Amino acid sequence: MSFLTLEDVSFRYPNGYKAVENVNMSFSKGEAVAIVGQNGAGKTTTVKLMNGLLKPESGNVIIDGWNTKDYTTAQISRKVGYVFQNPDDQIFHSDVYSEIEFAPKRLGLPPEKIKESVMKAAELAGVVPYLKEHPYNLPFSMRKFVTIASVLAMESKVIILDEPSAGQDLLAMERLGLMIRTLVAEGKTVITITHDMEFVVNHFERVIVMANRRKISEGNKRDIFWDFDVLEESMLKQPHISRVSRSLQLEEKVLSIDEMMNHLQQVNNW
Repeated sequence: MSFLTLEDVSFRYPNGYKAVENVNMSFSKGEAVAIVGQNGAGKTTTVKLMNGLLKPESGNVIIDGWNTKDYTTAQISRKVGYVFQNPDDQIFHSDVYSEIEFAPKRLGLPPEKIKESVMKAAELAGVVPYLKEHPYNLPFSMRKFVTIASVLAMESKVIILDEPSAGQDLLAMERLGLMIRTLVAEGKTVITITHDMEFVVNHFERVIVMANRRKISEGNKRDIFWDFDVLEESMLKQPHISRVSRSLQLEEKVLSIDEMMNHLQQVNNW
């Protein structure tokens, strides 16, 4: 059953630019979904419609039975948390702990619950060693995890991550993967915007593709990344290993090094 639904949603900015047109999407509890597409495809506008930062010009956004037109952004944030692409757009406290506890305090939670939520979020995001640090003493990549923790502490049912893998090293990517798996296991819905196709194939099964302000396709990652019409229309590339497998003229729809090696072993009787 769908927990979050966009029903024929369109949105136009005050300057007249139509950023999203007739978009339909649905998301269930406990799933991780990647939204991909080039800049200008409508991805960020779409997810801002999901958490009430923007309200649709037409159509409806329904979250757990709530129509976002009838609720404030603050009310909707209890159900949908949004992590900005640039952490510097989100951070405004002088230490990491205060940054993470801000939202639970605004929600009026009791002190014991606030501390529990802060520590759980900090541990999952890997920022416990930095709780007393000023956020701007941390590198950009770690500041991104601070903002992720500040949203996780709200314990929203849906977590939206805008380009979380940008600028991250291998250890940070592993942390992101663990975090996504943990949230899904807890029944949370994780929706991620990303240009990193390797990140998509490693951590997401369902992929939504946007182009020209519309959703043009959605489905299993293997089907999406081997649908060349969709890739051409959205101006996306296959993951690197898929392109290598094509150059080797392998018949399998390969998405990982392990898959390619297994197929080569079978073909060549290694």
